[in-house]
Order: sequence, then C-alpha cells, then structure tokens
Amino acid sequence: MTTTVHDVTDQYPTRQGDAPRVIPRQDPVVQGTADQGPMDAATLRGFDEKGYLTMEKLISDEELTLFRDELARLADDPEVKSDERTVVEATSQEVRSIFDIHRSNEVFRRIAHDPRIVRRAEQILGSQVYIHQSRINYKPGFVGKDFTWHSDFETWHAEDGMPTPRAVSISISLTDNYSFNGPLMIMPGSHKHYISAVGTTPEDNFKQSLVMQGAGVPDPETLTEFADRFGIDVLEGPAGGASCSTRTACTPPTATSPRTRGPTCSSSTTRWRTLRQSRSPPRRHDPSSSEAATSPRSAEYSEPLPGTR
Repeated sequence: MTTTVHDVTDQYPTRQGDAPRVIPRQDPVVQGTADQGPMDAATLRGFDEKGYLTMEKLISDEELTLFRDELARLADDPEVKSDERTVVEATSQEVRSIFDIHRSNEVFRRIAHDPRIVRRAEQILGSQVYIHQSRINYKPGFVGKDFTWHSDFETWHAEDGMPTPRAVSISISLTDNYSFNGPLMIMPGSHKHYISAVGTTPEDNFKQSLVMQGAGVPDPETLTEFADRFGIDVLEGPAGGASCSTRTACTPPTATSPRTRGPTCSSSTTRWRTLRQSRSPPRRHDPSSSEAATSPRSAEYSEPLPGTR
C-alpha cells in the first residue's frame, strides 16, 4: 500500500503576527495561452505584468440600458433592501452592494455566465472555472463611501479558505468612470507581492467588512512603499467597458454623478475561480455552498442577451 503525503503548508499566511510582511507571489499570474481564448499574447503579457487589463467596450448599448433599468429597480425594491445579501450605506441607507446577484437575479445571472466573460476567465486561469462571488456596487453621488485599499485574495484566503490566488475578477462599468466620481484605482505590478496583514479576524467579520473593511487591510507604511514603487493607475472609461484587476481601491464620489459597476471579476464583480485548486487550509465555511456545487462546468452558458449575437 502506498501512502501519498500532500504538502499543506500555507504559502500565504496572514493575520497571524504582530508585524506585516510582504511575501513574493508563489503562483503564476496567467496560466493559459493565447490559443485558449479571445485575448492575444500581448494582452496576456500585459495582464501578467500589470495585474489588470481594461476593455473599452464589452457589452452593447442595448445591454447597458437593460442593466441600468434593472439597477434602478433593485435599488428601489424594499424586499431587496431588506435581504441579508444587500448592504446599505451606514448613514444614508442607500444601497451600497448586492451580493450573490448571479443567483438572485436573472438579468445578471445571464451576463455572469456569458461566454464573453467566462472565456476570458478560463483563458487567464487555464482551466474551467466557477463563480466564487458576484456583486453589484452602487456609489451614489455625495453619499457613496469609499472601498479602502485591499487585496481580494487576502480576504478570500483568510476567511473563505481559498488556497492560492488562482482566481480572477471581472468588473463591468455601468456608468462612465471619471477621476471625480470614485473610479477604481490599481497599483500596477503589486499583484506579484502578497501583504500578510496583522491582527485577527473578528467573529462574523464579513457582516461589518461589507460596510467598512477593517481586518486584513494593508498597513499605511506598506501601502506608501507600494505606491512609491508601483505608482497608481486610475481606471477611467466609458460605461459598457470592463476590467480585470487585483489589489484595488475606490475613492468616494465627490460629484453628483454616481458610479455603478455591475457583476464581474474585483470591485463590482463576478469572481471566477479555477476548478483545479486542491490544496486548501482549514475552511470557515461549507464548501458545498460554492457555485461549483451546483454549476461546476463553464459550458453551462446562458443564451446570449439581446443584441449580442
């Protein structure tokens, strides 16, 4: 009888010590190739180097109108506001985010499963994928609050048990993004360095962190060093465009115009994860609750939305 011993050493420890650490990324960023999807080799190289890419026009004008109408309807629906998957702004009570949108809403379920989204996730990750998380982010003018600098993977690793950063977030902009209305910001190249945060994870931290993140946030000194080293890119662009990104932040909107991002892969978003992850630290949740339990195959696409054929 042969016994195989698997190495379960956590390569990305966090929230365990009194001082932050910067750990080099242990895994490749791009695991697919140009012949595996719609993006060419130059685009994949750019994603590998910067940790993000942008697409100026991913959805049609017809789809954009459909999504905006649905966003307005959801924000005014009392049942949606009272749902535990909806997060409201602490002071204004305006809708901040709606989670699990690919399960609760047919319009956004279809775009989350659309080949334009899924094939790009599969190409970057080099495998079939499933949805780890989906959400809509609203940022109303004057009252919408910021999303502080953070690493999605640090949270998913510490609180969800995701073993490695073999995941990708795709965000679709549903309003025009300007420097003054709270756009996404990214430190290009910082994705190849993991910040091990200090402190511990409070009980039921996910409930509070959705309103204002505290646990796992990088320390000011490391963020300052990263900003000096990598710089900051501001992702401005027209509605209907999309981005794949890594470590991000969003400023508060300072003008009357809101910024809304629909489901994708880091701020408002569909987060896709590979089906090939095997090593895993102890989990805080039931893995059977993941999308993989009900829809593990990316081949389960929906019919295309109007105007996309």
